[in-house]
Amino acid sequence: MMPEERPTLRRNTTKPVATKLVTGAAQVLTCAVDAPDLVGCIDGGVVAIADNKILEVGSKDEVTKKVDISTAEIIDAKGGVVIPGFVDCHTHLVFASSRVEEYAHKVRGASADEIDRLNIPRGIPATVRQLGQASEEELVLSASQRLDHMISFGTTTVESKSGYGLSTELEIRMLRVNQQLNQRHDVDIVSTFLGAHEFPEDRSREHYIDEICHEMIPEVAAQGLAEFNDVYCDDGYYTVDESRRILNLGLDHGLKIKIHTDAYSHIGGSTLAAEIQAVSADHLNYTSEAEYALLREAGVVGVVMPALDFAVGHGRPFDARGMLDAGMTLALATDMCPGCWLESMPFVLQLACRLYAFSPAEALRAATIGAAKALNQSDKIGSLEIGKQADISIFDLPRFEDFAYRLGRGQAAKVIKNGALVFDTKSRSS
Repeated sequence: MMPEERPTLRRNTTKPVATKLVTGAAQVLTCAVDAPDLVGCIDGGVVAIADNKILEVGSKDEVTKKVDISTAEIIDAKGGVVIPGFVDCHTHLVFASSRVEEYAHKVRGASADEIDRLNIPRGIPATVRQLGQASEEELVLSASQRLDHMISFGTTTVESKSGYGLSTELEIRMLRVNQQLNQRHDVDIVSTFLGAHEFPEDRSREHYIDEICHEMIPEVAAQGLAEFNDVYCDDGYYTVDESRRILNLGLDHGLKIKIHTDAYSHIGGSTLAAEIQAVSADHLNYTSEAEYALLREAGVVGVVMPALDFAVGHGRPFDARGMLDAGMTLALATDMCPGCWLESMPFVLQLACRLYAFSPAEALRAATIGAAKALNQSDKIGSLEIGKQADISIFDLPRFEDFAYRLGRGQAAKVIKNGALVFDTKSRSS
């Protein structure tokens, strides 16, 4: 009797197909959440991309075993460092004009009174007046130019706040500009409503807070113009109680919480951030050690901005080392604004390492996955992990520590956004 014939078992050996392969790197830094060295360094690593997502990351041998790269477009890192696109999680990107005259006098030591006597517009009120005279299209064009520079420094996601309108009409205009920038530019824009940035010159404090609560927040939410609601909680700005009211009302309308606090005084803003579980608390120059623990336990990301302290000559630089040692998650940002005109995240890393005792790995992590957490987007950006958005920056550096060491350097060689090559130094120069 013939033995029973068994059916042949066939395994599907079809590999997923890569559309692009980033190869030729000295180092690939994943900045994965669980990276034991903080940056997930893979010497000689490659990144496989399928359309706009990361398909695989690892050594070339590991990746080619798992992925079909036969038809992939090759992007040569040419011995450079490959990192996640920088996430700039705190900016005031949209404004009409510079305040260069004010800055020029401040750096030589002029006081606010001296600048006022020279009739030079200064501070947030000056920027508010300038913005009111600009059209929406003018604001889009000027912010687009800044974004062009930011992407050339490897930044692929930017948070952009309102806050220079101080009226319902102008705050909405700023947020519409964010919306247009997100549609027109390669950089992704995360929009934040910051009506509670200052107080207008033509209305009482109480009247303006009522306008924020009863007009601005409902209209912003109804039009879907912002993801976050922010308040400047500091001495001379919004009190803790006023901030709590505005932030909780925004939460009722679906706006997640951010807070500017402890920049120039200590009135309890960080304690409030922990209490209401803000996504981030930003500045933190006067935050106490006890509050570091509160913020850590509440899962609030601390956003610190070395360039802002540098630009204003801050008398009390934030204590980054204390926050890191307390176990807080920190993010780095430029604070791009008329008072701190900075488009380069690599320069932020250099200041963080030299002036604030970040290690190069800590700084890079804070500018990528830490900053993504500050925008509540670490599930899709901020690290080179399978399934995440293919936002990748390539730098002509032999190792990642050179971000801190090579002062003044910072332009990317190539930038990939959503899987597409959107910046290439050589093609721009030619």
